[in-house]
Amino acid sequence: MKIGRFSLSAASLALLIIQLLLVSFVAGRYLYQRWTCPRVWTRTVAYDPELVMRGRYLQTQLTVDGCGSTLPSAKHAIFPRDVNGAVRPGPYMVRPAGTVSFQAELKVIDNKLIAVQIEDPRRADRGQSVSALPGSPCDQLRLDQPVDFYIAEHTQSPLPLKAGQELWIEVTLPTKGPPRPLQLALKNNGAWEPLGLN
Repeated sequence: MKIGRFSLSAASLALLIIQLLLVSFVAGRYLYQRWTCPRVWTRTVAYDPELVMRGRYLQTQLTVDGCGSTLPSAKHAIFPRDVNGAVRPGPYMVRPAGTVSFQAELKVIDNKLIAVQIEDPRRADRGQSVSALPGSPCDQLRLDQPVDFYIAEHTQSPLPLKAGQELWIEVTLPTKGPPRPLQLALKNNGAWEPLGLN
């Protein structure tokens, strides 16, 4: 086959077709997951890493709600108590003794990204690593694996955030693997502003 001044051999053409099929398969899979997997907005912390030849992206660390979960040990948690000192229902806080990490299954429940500890060590490799920072409330645990959000070359980064601003990200939750980013938004003193960074 001849294209302009260049000619393609059968092997080159076969390689080109295989590469196009692979790219199409990955793109199709992501589109399918975008349509069928649960979607959720969650608060995130982001920074813009300074790396050579990286493209433009923000690296985000997602906030997950672990209040319905159990930490690896109850010793890591401070539970609310009534006037008699008895434990009462309600969100717990993480003891300020150090960061606690555990493997968790991620779910979307009531429009929240929920982390439930995987207690069976044989299933731990299927989960995501979650960290409970010292002194943080149980609904503000962090997903250890960062999620990269690529932004267009000409758009302005939302970082650094100003006082009163929060960065939120919409993600899909595939059956396996980490959440996949869809879009970002700024919560500015209660006002919601989606960011068109794609």
